[in-house]
Amino acid sequence: MIGCDCKVCTSTNPKDKRLRTSAMIAVNGVNIVIDAGPDFRQQMLFNKVNNLDAILITHEHNDHIIGMDDIRPFNFNTGQEMNVFATERTAKNLRERFKYIFKENIYPGAPQIKLHTIDAQVPFEISGIKIIPIEVMHGRMQIVGFRIEDFTYITDAKTITPSELEKIKGTKVLVLNALRRKEHHAHLTLQQAIELVEVIQPDEAYFTHFSHWLATHEELEAELPNNIFPAYDNLVIEV
Repeated sequence: MIGCDCKVCTSTNPKDKRLRTSAMIAVNGVNIVIDAGPDFRQQMLFNKVNNLDAILITHEHNDHIIGMDDIRPFNFNTGQEMNVFATERTAKNLRERFKYIFKENIYPGAPQIKLHTIDAQVPFEISGIKIIPIEVMHGRMQIVGFRIEDFTYITDAKTITPSELEKIKGTKVLVLNALRRKEHHAHLTLQQAIELVEVIQPDEAYFTHFSHWLATHEELEAELPNNIFPAYDNLVIEV
């Protein structure tokens, strides 16, 4: 946090140096990124990502989309548009926020995006990989998480309906947001996230989208149940 000298912000543990929340799913040589926030460029460089097949967008808040301009090197390397998948509302917002990308006569070198509108109730495929959208509520905003085989990724959730929970059950690995301890209008608290894991019952759960008010990585790791872990930047999970 800019200007903060709390124990998390001044920690020397690399696992406390947290960029904005995102994930990359690699299946049989196909790379799919979930969300492209302000740190997208840095995340791609650090992890030496040379090819990217698609980007899934959970919702249109800045910390999940504002790195979209940095897809250009992938366009240059492949000569192809980047496939981006989003719900109708989020797709409309992307077209408004990035008008220079979507207008008819774009300037040379602008990002090239093929925008696919998805229905949050209808599974779809990317290169033969089945993607199941999961509708969750981010406060009053309806957003999406994604299930890919036995892996489910949900961020910025506050509540999930029983029918959407059914789509998640059977997941072996669950990634879930846990913002802080104090009640928040749009995000799960730590305790609420733990209780939701108990309902879903994955083999393993990883918490993400932390505030610096939550805890250091070391403190949180010691506090969580045995099958729940604090995620950290550049963590790799095999499913």
